[in-house]
Amino acid sequence: MPPKHFTLNTGAKIPSIGLGTWQSPPGQVASAVSYALQNGYTLIDGAYCYANEDEVGQGLAEAFSAGKVKREDIFVVSKVWTTYNTRVEEGLDKSLKSLGLDYVDMFLVHWPLLMNPEGNHDRFPTKPDGSRDIIQGYNHVDTWKQMEALLKTGKTKAIGVSNYSKLYLEQLLPHATVIPAVNQIENHPGLPQQEIVDLCKEKGIHIMAYSPLGSTGGPLLSAEPVVKIAEKHGVKPSSVLLSYHGPRGSTVLAKSVTPERIKENIESLIDLDEEDQAELKAYSDKLVAEKKWQRFVYPPFGVNFGFPDKQ
Repeated sequence: MPPKHFTLNTGAKIPSIGLGTWQSPPGQVASAVSYALQNGYTLIDGAYCYANEDEVGQGLAEAFSAGKVKREDIFVVSKVWTTYNTRVEEGLDKSLKSLGLDYVDMFLVHWPLLMNPEGNHDRFPTKPDGSRDIIQGYNHVDTWKQMEALLKTGKTKAIGVSNYSKLYLEQLLPHATVIPAVNQIENHPGLPQQEIVDLCKEKGIHIMAYSPLGSTGGPLLSAEPVVKIAEKHGVKPSSVLLSYHGPRGSTVLAKSVTPERIKENIESLIDLDEEDQAELKAYSDKLVAEKKWQRFVYPPFGVNFGFPDKQ
């Protein structure tokens, strides 16, 4: 069977699969979190930006009160949003209050930029022309220094980054006294981001993969090698895409609010053999060589984050 956990550079164990909560429909998040925790999941991924951490907190409380899981057995991830990148602890405090927790297991820099902390909206401030209100020239390393300081507070057990390219990691690492434990990125056969994965492996930074099916609608479910491998193993294409990350040493985030799908996602992971992995790699390599990458999540920040597919 695929691995159940990976070991972080902190020595802590992180589950190989977790429940993602981004874009989950309002009113359904709490029950999804509660159900997942009572049916095998031990990792919940969230963020202040998702505007649903109150519901995530309700789901956590419900699962804990049911007596099947304890707080110390659950790995909770949150992220500081871009309007809080100059006041990181305040951002964490807001998340902790919503989650009803004293600490999170992992706190990430959601994106390495600064949106106006005094703008016209708490999460998505805009300029008069409607564009995102970005503070130009801000150094993301300054945010990381605040993240490092959080470790002394006990409010998070580990810190990491999200949506960091190879370029941005190379800017950060020389100034880091704490190496990020995680880099959470969009990752799937259509966007292998191998240059980031390889650098992270070299530096001991664990990859967490989001949008494993290619985001809304699951566009990668119909990719030829994915369908072929699914038929070979007698599973759904979604199982192949979720199982893709185990051999890569990465944690994958599966998003659903449907009980049947939540349970299916964690129970349908399979061992991809060397032939399967080679087929998926060949598919990825061809897309990269032809510059036909498939990135599905790229907010209109108007910032060059250094990703090769966005130059």
